[in-house]
Amino acid sequence: MNYYDALETRDPEERERDLMGKLAQQLRHAREHSPYYRHWLADVDPAAIVSREALAALPLTRKRDLIDLQKQQPPFGGLNALPRQRARRIFASPGPIYEMQGEDIDPWRMARVLYAAGFRRGDLIHNCFAYHFTPGAYIFEGGAHKLGCPVFPGGTGQTEQQIQAMVALRPDGYAGTPSFLKIIVDKAEELGADISSLRKAAVSGEAVHPAVRQTLLERGISIRQCYATAEIGAIAYETDAEEGLVVEEDLLLEIVRPGTGDPATPGEVGEVVVTTFNPDYPLIRFATGDLSALMAGSSPCGRTNVRIRGWLGRADQTTKVKGLFVHPEQVAQIARRHPEFQRMRLVVDNPDGQDRMMLYCEIASGGETLSQAVAASIRQVTQLRGEAAFCAPGSLPNDGKVIEDRRTYS
Repeated sequence: MNYYDALETRDPEERERDLMGKLAQQLRHAREHSPYYRHWLADVDPAAIVSREALAALPLTRKRDLIDLQKQQPPFGGLNALPRQRARRIFASPGPIYEMQGEDIDPWRMARVLYAAGFRRGDLIHNCFAYHFTPGAYIFEGGAHKLGCPVFPGGTGQTEQQIQAMVALRPDGYAGTPSFLKIIVDKAEELGADISSLRKAAVSGEAVHPAVRQTLLERGISIRQCYATAEIGAIAYETDAEEGLVVEEDLLLEIVRPGTGDPATPGEVGEVVVTTFNPDYPLIRFATGDLSALMAGSSPCGRTNVRIRGWLGRADQTTKVKGLFVHPEQVAQIARRHPEFQRMRLVVDNPDGQDRMMLYCEIASGGETLSQAVAASIRQVTQLRGEAAFCAPGSLPNDGKVIEDRRTYS
């Protein structure tokens, strides 16, 4: 069987109806059981949120806000709908940000990802994600157990000991970062160690460099990458087609313009926003801070869900100018004051050793009056002086950046 289940090849309209039906149920559940969402959704009728347009009207919960939320209402900021006493595990990611694993062994939906990477029941997976503090190793281990695969908990580092275990145990595949897999393979070759049982790998945590993919393929190892976060788990995954990443079936993904909750146009680079259906730890319009873009059409592998281009950088481009922070949300606020512009990009440089802000605005034509109006908006919103520069529609890069820091200090 080429697919984990029939959900992967269903009609897109059927998928959308299913997701919208589950969305209303999740909103109702979150409002009833999560302290955070009880307040956040107080004035929302869950039964009315049955379209992407209605979902887009709800506010975002940003990943960067979790630290403050968790300080105000420890340990999970009130987002959890399951009491801590019933959790299977508690994790800590840098920040620190605390996450819970509820009662499900695979709340991160990683079994589907491992299946797409070629793993099948009974395969031994050598897991080189970290087992210390963070959920990375358990995210993949949970999926392995659901799929019926035993796991060797290799963890990170200790390359020669990893190789020794591989020689003895003959694992079928690897889970971890692609760079560490290459280190293992190169070291094994140097030592003359036989790790040829490795034939497949599910990798995450960093982008896959084409040279690394080719090197591993030459050694008989096919790799499939997964885009995942500590809070959500699997978001999208690579298939045999190797054309973008297919979005996981049991979540709602949006791409929004950085600094806003407004949907980006198809193909436009923007921030990844996810709504999950995890009953224990519901996340609704969770802004990951990562950039990506939707791809046109369906994957040649036959899976019919939408695809994204993968990780394209960070959406939080906050920078400090003359002692004051300037945020993408402020650029969005200026844009709302001037709807005549198609796109904006704030460039910060220091040509004479002094910070300067130039707001590039796409418009067919603009004069001095409009330039002065934009400069006034910059001052009112950021409390800093800045100038406007007009450019042709479509001339700004489609890379998701709304703030670009070009300052040099040499």
